[in-house]
Amino acid sequence: MSSISLLWLNGVLALMMFGIALNLRWADFQRVLRYPKGVLTGLLAQFLLLPALTFVATLLLPIPAEIALGLLLVASCPGGSFSNIVTYLAGGNAALSVSMTAVASLAATVLTPFNFMLYASLNPNTAALLQSIAVPAEQLYAVVGLVLALPLALGLLVGRIAPQWAVRMEPWFRHGSLLALFGFVALALAANWQQFIADANWYLLAVVAHNALALTLGFTAARLMQLNRADQRAITFEVGLQNSGLGLGIIFTFFSDLGDMAIIAAGWGIWHLIAGMSLCFWWQARDRKRAAANG
Repeated sequence: MSSISLLWLNGVLALMMFGIALNLRWADFQRVLRYPKGVLTGLLAQFLLLPALTFVATLLLPIPAEIALGLLLVASCPGGSFSNIVTYLAGGNAALSVSMTAVASLAATVLTPFNFMLYASLNPNTAALLQSIAVPAEQLYAVVGLVLALPLALGLLVGRIAPQWAVRMEPWFRHGSLLALFGFVALALAANWQQFIADANWYLLAVVAHNALALTLGFTAARLMQLNRADQRAITFEVGLQNSGLGLGIIFTFFSDLGDMAIIAAGWGIWHLIAGMSLCFWWQARDRKRAAANG
């Protein structure tokens, strides 16, 4: 990918984050201080447990190095705005979901590069691959900071200065983010289509199993902390629906020759939408059944 194309790509990612931030308020961060249990539970599951368990899986299972690297990168990414939408639709705690997105996006500027570089270097297979590419850690931090931290700060500032404009424009940015995500997915699959067709079953198995792990981990962590049903749903979606668009942006910037990595992140971009909405509809059906039984 040319330097101009990469510049456009990272610009689109920054606009996606800016759009998410338009829907955030400083109160979302203050809410974390007042009710820290839910947010801390989600953050620990997202940035500590999920990358660690993904790393263990790449050690124990015969996963090719490129695919393992892709899974580790996706596991290191924060949740995206889609988690807020499905949390609301599923009757979850939307305020908690938004707060987690805000804090996770900020924390990801440090933790996403850190977790990815740490676990990729601890696995002998992925470590050798990472060393052959020689990705400078400071460049990875810089890119993540530019597409997450800076747009997040600008979006919060604009939302505070011009709240009415932010309310009008936020849906456009939200819908544009989904279109951009599909664009990244299409680009990644088109560039590696023959490779994807040749090993489609393996890619699908890896993505579906990894996403199931993420969703289960979020739900289990919330249950163990004895959070209420609405909080459990918010944390399940926040941990299980990763910002694969960020992952694809990192891959196109630093790992453009690793087709397997791009396919894994693109597969996540498609499957987490399907899995998230399926779980949402299932919970909606359970709520209707429970309401009918109590009525």
